Amino acid sequence: MPDYKPAGFHSVTPYLVVEGADRLLPFLKDAFDAEEVMTHRREDGSIMHCELKIGDSVVELGQANPKWGAMPASLHLYVPDTDAVYLKAMAAGAKSLEEPKDAEYGDRTAGVRDPSGNNWFISTFRFR
Repeated sequence: MPDYKPAGFHSVTPYLVVEGADRLLPFLKDAFDAEEVMTHRREDGSIMHCELKIGDSVVELGQANPKWGAMPASLHLYVPDTDAVYLKAMAAGAKSLEEPKDAEYGDRTAGVRDPSGNNWFISTFRFR
């Protein structure tokens, strides 16, 4: 039986529909080392559909439009160094939701809001 999903995808893929997708794309690259896999643009140049690789996961991105309105999301991102990624995100234009701290469940965790209003919870697994 052929695979039911494209190579590199997991069963659930976040899809960010935002105002200002062209502004969010460089933020994701700068803050989270996102790799742009492919981008399709509308005739007006706006992002219709973009696939990005962050770590081992795909995140999709598209410009809001009358049919598909902007919808903020919350995403949880595991990284090797919470503090370093938090600082990169802040330098890239994020707003702090929570400075890095050790959580009672064992992760080192922080939170930021990207320029399009999405919340990113950044964690490094330590123990449970």
